[in-house]
Amino acid sequence: MALLARAPLEMLEQALTTHASAAPQWLRRPETGLMMIEGRTGGTGTRFNIGEVTVTRCALRLADAPASAPVGVAYVLGRSHQHAYLAALADALLLSPGNKQLEQTLLAPLRQHLEQVKINRQVQADSSKVEFFTVARETLQDHDSEHAE
Repeated sequence: MALLARAPLEMLEQALTTHASAAPQWLRRPETGLMMIEGRTGGTGTRFNIGEVTVTRCALRLADAPASAPVGVAYVLGRSHQHAYLAALADALLLSPGNKQLEQTLLAPLRQHLEQVKINRQVQADSSKVEFFTVARETLQDHDSEHAE
């Protein structure tokens, strides 16, 4: 579910075009609301409320599926009803027997894409990294050379 929630909408639309044509059995139509997010002091300490984020959620069963069929559920950041719908549809398809091809056509490319996004973000962050120990050492060297003159 986390992978589908972080997926770019375009990738979901491309992978699910054939499945998205049939109207699902809605258990909960896409709806947008707020959710409180928490943080921890020092990453491990006591919890505190950071603020609220916009979340869209929905739940569905595949079209013409029996009441015992798997339920697809999605929670996505933001207001995109289409993203929540497609993520829930993918969840229901992945839980249904006989739809294992989605592992190769959707999940594997998604994992690869999100890993590349993570690498790009790390490279960008590393390019702006400041080594304070090095800065302090250079400052001391400059200071010592001024006093040596």
